[in-house]
Amino acid sequence: MKIKELRELSVDELGARRRELRQEMLNLRVQQQIGQLENPSRLRTLRREVARIETLITQRTSAAAKAA
Repeated sequence: MKIKELRELSVDELGARRRELRQEMLNLRVQQQIGQLENPSRLRTLRREVARIETLITQRTSAAAKAA
């Protein structure tokens, strides 16, 4: 997903998306260890997308804390 699409999601939806991506990363790491990973760059892409999501979650929670 692009950052523009991620910004439209709520914090709960971002958390769910993060869990899905981490599960996919786990599966890809297992495939990598047994030598069946077809697209190694997918791991890098997933790691970066998780980082984007975590950044958005942090920004939103800190903004909510400042507003309160």
